[in-house]
Parts: sequence; C-alpha cells; structure tokens
Amino acid sequence: MLSYLIRRILLIVPTLIGATALIFFVMALAPVSITDALLSREGNLQPGERKAREEYLNRRYGLNKPLPVQYFRWLNAISPVGVKEKGAGFPASWKVGVKWPDLGNSFKQARPVGPIILEALPVTLLIQTISMPLSIAIAIMSGIWAAKHRGKLQDVATGTVLLGLWSLPVIWVAVMLIGYLANVHYLKWFPAAGLHDPRAGSMSFFPGHGSAGYLLDSLWHLVLPVTCLTYGSFAFLSKLTRASLLDTLGADFIRTARAKGLSERVVLYRHALRNSLLPLITVFAGILPALITGSIVVEKVFSVPGMGRLVIDSLLAQDRELFLSVATITLLLQLTGFLLMDIAYAIADPRVSYE
Repeated sequence: MLSYLIRRILLIVPTLIGATALIFFVMALAPVSITDALLSREGNLQPGERKAREEYLNRRYGLNKPLPVQYFRWLNAISPVGVKEKGAGFPASWKVGVKWPDLGNSFKQARPVGPIILEALPVTLLIQTISMPLSIAIAIMSGIWAAKHRGKLQDVATGTVLLGLWSLPVIWVAVMLIGYLANVHYLKWFPAAGLHDPRAGSMSFFPGHGSAGYLLDSLWHLVLPVTCLTYGSFAFLSKLTRASLLDTLGADFIRTARAKGLSERVVLYRHALRNSLLPLITVFAGILPALITGSIVVEKVFSVPGMGRLVIDSLLAQDRELFLSVATITLLLQLTGFLLMDIAYAIADPRVSYE
C-alpha cells in the first residue's frame, strides 16, 4: 500500500504539468487574446495609440515571448522548486532551489492573485461546508429508508420526489426562489443577493437588544444559496445509496448473516451499509474540488462573491494568471480526491489491495 501511495503522489506532478499546459495553450490560442481583452476596457484608441499600448502590454506581461517560454515562466513561478532570485528561498546563495510559489498578478484587477483568491475562498468554503454535509446526511438517511421499504409506497413516493428534484435545473430553481421568496411583491422572507445586510457592520455578532445580529444575518442570507446547492446533490446521492444498498442486500454474505439469526438492524447497518459505500466513495472523490470552485450558477445568481463567480469572471475577462491559479488548485484537489478515494476503498473493503 505504501509503495502504491508513493507512486500515485509522484504521478501528481506530471499530471498537473500536462493538464495546466493544455489549459494554458487553449487560452493562449483563443480568438480573443489577453491584449485585446485589456485594450477593450480602455475605450476607443487611435490606431497609433492602440499599437503603442498593445506593445507596452505585451512587454509588461511577457506576451511577446513564444508560448512555450510563457508557459515555463508561469510554471517556474508557481512551482515550489525552480529558478529563483539569489537571497530568496533555500539555499539563499543558489539560483535554483526551494522557493515560495508566486501565483502572479491578475491582468484584470492589476494586483496579486493570492489575495484575490483568499478573499473569495472563505465565502465558498462557508457555503460548501454547510451544504455538503447536509446533502450527504439527507442522502444516506433517505437512501437507507427507501431501501428498507423497497417496492412499497414509501419507496415509490421517495423515488418520485427525488427524481423530480434531480430534474429541476439549479438556475431555474434559484430564479424561482428569488422571484417568490425574496420578492417585495410576494413573501419577501429572504434576501435576494449578497451575504450581509448593508447595516451588518454595525451589528453585534450574536442577536440581542432588538438586533438580528451579524451571525443570524449571515445565516439568513445563506438559506437560498444553500438550498439550491443541496437539493440536487442529495437527490442524486440518495438514489445511488439506495441502488448500492439493494445490490449488497442480495449478496450471499447477507443471507448468511440473516441465517445466523442477526437482527435486521445489525445486518443493514453493520454488514450491508459498509459494503455499499464504494460507489459513494467514488462520487465523493469528485466532490472535493467543489469546496474550492463552488457553484458558478448559484454564486452568479445570488451575487455571492465566491470562487465560482471568480472563475467565470476571470475566464470571461481572459485573466489568464487568475484562471490558471484556480484551475491548478482545482486539479490538485481533484487528484488528492482520487488518492483519498483509493485509501477509502481499502478501509471500507478489506478485499481491496493495491500490492
């Protein structure tokens, strides 16, 4: 197992290089160049002024260099090991060694990428750490409940409701929630956008003295986005849990456990459920990057300044440094998720071996 993990960790490096190279060259060969995107924000320029400005931007951001040179410069900047300035990193006297990764500067915002990501990341983590455990818990409980009542009215009703939820587009549900639950002409129960009330800065953290409090105000703003992120996830995961559990309940070792006189509860939770986790583990491995990337649709509709909105804005603006940084983090999380998935396989099923 240890040798397998070492091999998998070492393979992460070439995989990241190949994936980021593909993203880099696709963006570089797009019909609209980075220079065009930057010049479009400066209004109408005279031909001579435009050419001079274009040459300046190319020199400033190194866009006049060949694409392979641009890519390897970016790769060296974000790598913790590579060419560095003397006096920086370790060893300080060497030009090559261990250094602090540099994510570069955003072309659109003209400031370092690192602080931009750190501003958006807590927002996405807050929403995802609420919605993910909620959807997983509901999915497992409803999936077990449906499997226990297979073929009965409870199972049919649950399956119908879950299929209906899974079929509803998130963007439509988000617009409907805003239109009815956040509309001044209807119920106006929840805020329509953002994470805080404009007066949140003057609120105390906890409710009191007639004030809702900063914490309660934040949770109130999160109700609609979390609802949109949760309903589709638990609908899919619940059906997957039910199918996997029913498949396991038909296995020979389950019949043997029942023949020994074990109670149905022990058979279900101690024997069947653990062996039904492998399909769920496979799905959970793909959920890990969502902690960072968030939901583009939900964050855009509800005007949430998170990572999902940051990704789409950087892509539309051809902000290469920002988009590549987020893509690299996402790829790293995805590969880590696959590695954790393999470890979880071995824990959930002792028959799995990688030697």
